[in-house]
Amino acid sequence: MVKVGSSSLTTAAGGLDADRVDALVDVLAKHRGGGAKEIVLVSSGAIAAGLAPLGLTRRPKDLARQQAAASVGQGLLVARYTASFARYGVRVGQVLLTSDDMARRAHHRNASRTLDQLLAMGAFPIVNENDTVATDEIRFGDNDRLAALVAHLVHADLLVLLSDVDGLYDGDPAKPGTSRIAEVRGPADIAHVKIGSAGKAGVGTGGMVTKVEAASIAAAAGIPVVLTSASYAADALAARDTGTYFHRTGRRSADRLLWLQHASTPQGAITLDDGAVRAVVERRKSLLPAGIASVEGEFSAGDPVELRDESGRAVARGLVNFDAKEIPQLIGRSTRELARDLGPAYEREVVHRDDLVLLPA
Repeated sequence: MVKVGSSSLTTAAGGLDADRVDALVDVLAKHRGGGAKEIVLVSSGAIAAGLAPLGLTRRPKDLARQQAAASVGQGLLVARYTASFARYGVRVGQVLLTSDDMARRAHHRNASRTLDQLLAMGAFPIVNENDTVATDEIRFGDNDRLAALVAHLVHADLLVLLSDVDGLYDGDPAKPGTSRIAEVRGPADIAHVKIGSAGKAGVGTGGMVTKVEAASIAAAAGIPVVLTSASYAADALAARDTGTYFHRTGRRSADRLLWLQHASTPQGAITLDDGAVRAVVERRKSLLPAGIASVEGEFSAGDPVELRDESGRAVARGLVNFDAKEIPQLIGRSTRELARDLGPAYEREVVHRDDLVLLPA
């Protein structure tokens, strides 16, 4: 699994750099053709590619113009990849996702099947966030986080995050006296590091901070990560010493739970009484109507919601089984009572434990 950022594919003024795209494709196609395992590419660059054609000098801040730039740039980006991979006789398949596609079970299964089928048929999947239609509520926020989630979705053995910096440094890499951090075995190894945000070019969204966050997400899900520059992509894929290597820190979990914890936007909140907090947090139980103290926000069944204790602290996040307008009539009542008064559809959990993740204290 490989992710490449906008700054590695485009000029500072916007527009694709064909030589950079070709150089990356050379590495990916040769590695794939050399008997290596299958590769999925998460590629930024759609919005950046659309800047120059639309006469924009920098990435716009408003969503409408970002969507317009993505609409123009996505076609240019995929066309460039298609032409470049054609030199190796490889077909390209485009997969555009929103965070909703990782949360809704039907969407999630469809995305998984599409990627699996593209690989089975010998096509090279290129994934990007669907910036043309994604709204603030359903955006991943950056393609680094998307890459971590897709790596989990396709059961990747390794995630390679490519940037314009050759690794994580213990300070500003432009200043003397700083050094590259070769390995990260856990959060404590980089707790002292001040991590920068997006670069001056203005074509990307995240910078090093989102890459480290994505690496932490993937590592916690059992996927090791190499963070390096695009110019060292071949070394990273060949397992040669380059960049910063993030060791696994956890084991694989359900895909929707990874999304729920790291990429979802809660649509409302449910406050739990003390007994329900203990049941959910300490005993890992489902949230039942009897343990609810109050509800706020407007959400529908299947939406992510925050679960809070009575002091307002978020203790968990889950996919709710009822609409917000239904919950007030359920508060404090047993499922047996609800089934008797409202019907068998109400004899169930408000949030099932399989659709719930605990949040750090």
